[in-house]
Amino acid sequence: MKKILALLLTIGGLLTTTAFAQLINGAGSSFDYPAFTLWFNAYSKVDASVQFNYQSIGSGGGQKQLLAQTVDFGASDAPMTDEAMAPAAYKILHFPVVAGAVAITYNLPGSPKLKFDADTLAGIYLAKITKWNDPAIAALNPDAMLPDLPIVVVHRSDGSGTTFIFTDYLSSVSPDWKSQVGKSISVKWPTGLGGKGSEGVSGQVKQLPGAIGYVEQAYAEQNHLPVADMKNSSGNYIAPTADAVSQAMATATIPDDFRFSMVNAPGAQAYPIAGASWILIYQHQANADHGHKLVAFLKWAVTEGQKLSPSLHYAPLPENVQQRELALLDTVTF
Repeated sequence: MKKILALLLTIGGLLTTTAFAQLINGAGSSFDYPAFTLWFNAYSKVDASVQFNYQSIGSGGGQKQLLAQTVDFGASDAPMTDEAMAPAAYKILHFPVVAGAVAITYNLPGSPKLKFDADTLAGIYLAKITKWNDPAIAALNPDAMLPDLPIVVVHRSDGSGTTFIFTDYLSSVSPDWKSQVGKSISVKWPTGLGGKGSEGVSGQVKQLPGAIGYVEQAYAEQNHLPVADMKNSSGNYIAPTADAVSQAMATATIPDDFRFSMVNAPGAQAYPIAGASWILIYQHQANADHGHKLVAFLKWAVTEGQKLSPSLHYAPLPENVQQRELALLDTVTF
């Protein structure tokens, strides 16, 4: 009887904890989704009284839902512009939480290891290079068996911070891309098929022979897709690793509002298509209970959470950036 009573008390305690847990809602970046999944699970052991519901709907969706105040936080791989933040109910703060590589992945027979430079990658996405055995690709990859196969370009169909990083890079290295397409979370693509989220792009590439796409490195790893080495500003071909992203971040100029770009960074070992991703919150938290829980989680994420980032191929935030973010979090009001 005592054992049964003890069991009932334990179950009752668990139900009570679940019933009174604070549910924090977020939406946005698919670039962040692998990190959030890992962090939310780890944080449940730090504070069991908070639960998270995150929708991986793309950075544009995360920004819109934050402005509509239907979520407690948004997540975006593109910093919001002054114009985009103008309708906000309260001041919006940007907190970079991860930095990662946008990998170029492809589906070719034998999965050869490929190299790309800026002109070739821009040429593919501008529909000027349409076959895998094109001389421009062959010149960069003389040892690869390149098939006479059409290139199937895959891009994001939703408003995407990963697209922002990718098009920010192409705009910084290709005058043709900058003048014809430009950079944004959503652009008018010259060619290709759309996939929703990094999940959709990686799925399309995996299924379609001859496909090429851009995804956060973790998605390429999870789907066992090959990734290309990219020629950086120093002329070196660099793989999309966490260390190479750290090299890029080390040269970035990070202002007080934390809105910055790190594409095509200088540095011999810097990966060129790299970017940060931000959690977006209101500086004034209208729901005090949710706000306190959210700020506590963010303080954990930008410090302890960074120790988990390398396992998913993200570059951890430098110590000085962590301390600057903690100081900004202390300005949040309730």
